[in-house]
Amino acid sequence: MTDSSALDPEDRKIVTLARSARARNGVPEGAAVRDETGRTYVAGTVALDSLKLSALQTAVAMAVASGATSLEAAAVVTEADTASDADRAAVRDLGGAETPVLVAGFDGTVRTTVRAG
Repeated sequence: MTDSSALDPEDRKIVTLARSARARNGVPEGAAVRDETGRTYVAGTVALDSLKLSALQTAVAMAVASGATSLEAAAVVTEADTASDADRAAVRDLGGAETPVLVAGFDGTVRTTVRAG
């Protein structure tokens, strides 16, 4: 576990945004990504009959749709121990293999940081 106060302020911000999205929308996961200019994109899980996306996939899609060309970092608030392969692939497609993905619990405590690659 990583003490949230030890995180870079910008990383702490995306964890907080991800946590807020999850709580506000009552969804299983919340996520946020930060693009190459410092803009953030926040999303929750999408679970429609015709469309299913994880929170992190949705946040990456929002970044792409808004014109982002790269990612600096990503965060997901989840009960899972780590980011799924599909989530890491979405981050890798936009940010590259070295992009950090912070995985936090519902309380905002970062449990692990993995690379997208």
